[in-house]
Amino acid sequence: MKNTLILATVLCALAPAASLAQAGKVINEKDVNESALVDMLTPPPVTRSIKVQRDAQPTPPPSASLLITFETNSAALTPQAKQSLEVVGRALKNEKLNDFKFAIEGHADPRGNATANQKLSQSRAESVAAFLAEQQKIDKARLQPVGKGSSELMNTSNPAASENRRVTIKTLTQ
Repeated sequence: MKNTLILATVLCALAPAASLAQAGKVINEKDVNESALVDMLTPPPVTRSIKVQRDAQPTPPPSASLLITFETNSAALTPQAKQSLEVVGRALKNEKLNDFKFAIEGHADPRGNATANQKLSQSRAESVAAFLAEQQKIDKARLQPVGKGSSELMNTSNPAASENRRVTIKTLTQ
């Protein structure tokens, strides 16, 4: 493995870039933007209309995958990761997101032992949640760290790709 592992993907100020991010495109952690993050994590308003659709797929929860860096085989956050998470913390304090809880999902690429990757992804999710709770004063009850191991690869054609090593934040709407 390389000297640093990168958990991958999203957030940019421009709406088209935010749309691409939700489609699985990768944007560097230095591009994390508070307003784009708020927009990506805010669920659509609930309406009382009835809409009949044939074979409709359930709408996935709003989410944003973040490029968060870690040292090899470590869950310790790098200085750049902490700067990005400061932006995330401000976004989670936004009044649009104040009433929501979030799953903090850690992901790993499939290199190495599956059990070790599962533990590492869980530790990384917990590290991100702990930073948000302790340093950004986000209520721990709003953050649910979940390790996904290598079960949800973004780039199946290149298992070692950086976008397979990421943290994803999902808004819990129920």
